[in-house]
Amino acid sequence: MVRAIWKGVVLAESDRCQLVEGSYYFPAESVHATYFKASSTQTTCPWKGVASYYHIVVDGEVNLDAAWFYPKTTTAQAKPFEGFVAFWKGVEVASVE
Repeated sequence: MVRAIWKGVVLAESDRCQLVEGSYYFPAESVHATYFKASSTQTTCPWKGVASYYHIVVDGEVNLDAAWFYPKTTTAQAKPFEGFVAFWKGVEVASVE
């Protein structure tokens, strides 16, 4: 089981995460949508495609663009984590027993 936590709040947890380039990608259904607000930010990866971002909001505090996902991947290699959500910017992601 892997959990993503920010400001003491569990943002996502799953035993079906994909580890890609050092980041855990969580299945969309494991993410607690209450804490996510869509961002207009997008970036491009040559083998994954165009990433979209979320701001994380906990108790009125906002962590800008702290989560990202690839709604539509561009290669077969990236397909297994299409739509999965990954974190950075101070979000703690760790395996738990």
